[in-house]
Amino acid sequence: MARQITIGTRGSQLALWQAHWTRSAILEKFPGTTVELLIIKTQGDRILDVPLAKVGGKGLFVKEIEDAMLAGRIDMAVHSMKDMPAKVPAGLCIGAVPEREAPWDALISKNRLPLDRLPHGARVGTSSLRRGAQLKSLRPDFEIVSLRGNLDTRLRKLDTENLDAIILAAAGLKRMGLGDRITEIIPDTVMLPAVGQGALCIECRENDPATAHITAALDHPESRTVVMGERAFLTRLEGGCQVPIAAHGTLSGGTLTLRGLVASLDGATVIRESLSGPARDAEKIGVALAERLIAGGAGHILESLKELNEI
Repeated sequence: MARQITIGTRGSQLALWQAHWTRSAILEKFPGTTVELLIIKTQGDRILDVPLAKVGGKGLFVKEIEDAMLAGRIDMAVHSMKDMPAKVPAGLCIGAVPEREAPWDALISKNRLPLDRLPHGARVGTSSLRRGAQLKSLRPDFEIVSLRGNLDTRLRKLDTENLDAIILAAAGLKRMGLGDRITEIIPDTVMLPAVGQGALCIECRENDPATAHITAALDHPESRTVVMGERAFLTRLEGGCQVPIAAHGTLSGGTLTLRGLVASLDGATVIRESLSGPARDAEKIGVALAERLIAGGAGHILESLKELNEI
């Protein structure tokens, strides 16, 4: 039966691309449905001159949208999965994880120089503590420069801020038709991606079966399995933007392999682990991987960063 759906989204070009893609996917599977978009400005959109780690982390990009959903103003929301906090508010759930785009990080540099050929002391822009810590571990000589704003703004700052390179998510660049700007895809052996990077999150209310029926049709089971394993890892570590945490999962047959890391802010200490098991146990694997990291010393890093954030 035809119905009207309202999708909540941020107003950035990438967020709108994601929302329009979701709208098209719904209309393809449920002809006759009316799908409208409601643009909601989040605190993360308003605060652009302060690093995320200093103003509250990931929740800044989703809270106002989730509030609108809980209030019944919208039926579902489309987020970048990597922007989702480890815990979803009571009354809401992840209704769908569509097929994941490339999860890797991408280097965009002046003169098209790859990462290993950037000059000594190169200024590299990123808004991510995860990226910054891994870069400093690889090249302690790099100067990490905080970089906020939408894709166009960050690309422009490559020149206006006198940067040698910037690091962005490959998925966003590809979705916006900017793949030709990529100098190099950084392999996960060099830079492990953020939890959920490259995946979309279609969030809905738990007590709305009609909307859940629609979102379920957009779900990609393999992508959901991997992403939920990564998110279980993040949840166990109680991670957010204030902590350099990374994880990436791969499926081979019925086996899920998760690799994760926790790093100190300066990259001097990076603790890595991996764990494999049956894909049906994705979330258990994520938790167990986190436990391995904690036992291997990550707990000390997390505790010290927690104390630092409370100062």
